Amino acid sequence: MENNPTGNIGRVNGTEMRSPSALPLPGSIAYGNLPQFPKHGVLPFRRTIRRHELHQIVPLAETTIYEMEQRGEFPRRFRLTARCVVWDLEEVEAWIEGRKQASRSAKTNSSSGPDVRLRRHRPVRG
Repeated sequence: MENNPTGNIGRVNGTEMRSPSALPLPGSIAYGNLPQFPKHGVLPFRRTIRRHELHQIVPLAETTIYEMEQRGEFPRRFRLTARCVVWDLEEVEAWIEGRKQASRSAKTNSSSGPDVRLRRHRPVRG
């Protein structure tokens, strides 16, 4: 192996490759310009969560979540393997934000709460 004072290993596809100690740090502009990263922006990785993590974020019963998924009111789970189902964390967070916004707008529109006279069981007569 020849003595290389610049620390360069060689050229690949016209790009000068350096030894690992001379590579730019992650997060720097030079790191983003490395040829192996796509130029269109964010990497296509998305965070998924399993059932235990979902229940820490959304404190609803398992059957409630399942029924809401079936009605299209909650993000759908999907299978990674035959025995592992996950939810997309971005979709769950967006659902929570939507619920938060709907709750806040409902409070400003009707400060008295739900109409208890419309209950099926034990309606309040008044």
